[in-house]
Amino acid sequence: MEKLLRLTKPVSYLLVFGLLSLGIHAPAAHAGMIGTEAVINATQAQQERQRLHDILDRNDVKSQLMARGVDPAQVQARVDSLTDQEVQNLSARIDRMPAGGSVFDVGDVVDLAVLVFLILLVTDILGFTDVYPFVKHPRR
Repeated sequence: MEKLLRLTKPVSYLLVFGLLSLGIHAPAAHAGMIGTEAVINATQAQQERQRLHDILDRNDVKSQLMARGVDPAQVQARVDSLTDQEVQNLSARIDRMPAGGSVFDVGDVVDLAVLVFLILLVTDILGFTDVYPFVKHPRR
């Protein structure tokens, strides 16, 4: 029994020294509460990022990128480097685009028609054209 007590004293010192050295070298863990909104935003951003990758993996998209001289692998790398907010903004812009590939909506067509009307009206007033009968030309 005495032999066992003599042996436990150095072992206990070694054990205390080992535990103290682990406490000194290990960084302190700082825990905090994570809000539900932060978890949801991170999950949504990851889903949107995966959706962008799926869109860019389509063959028709890859062929259009290569036709414009863009390497699809570079595009994938750039999507990976976007922040979560940028990914959500890009995904929202894709959702607002028309499915048929047309870049004009009804408001753009009306704006274009008004612009053409105004250009023709100004050129008609200046005497370069004779489009509108209600414009009085100074030469007549």
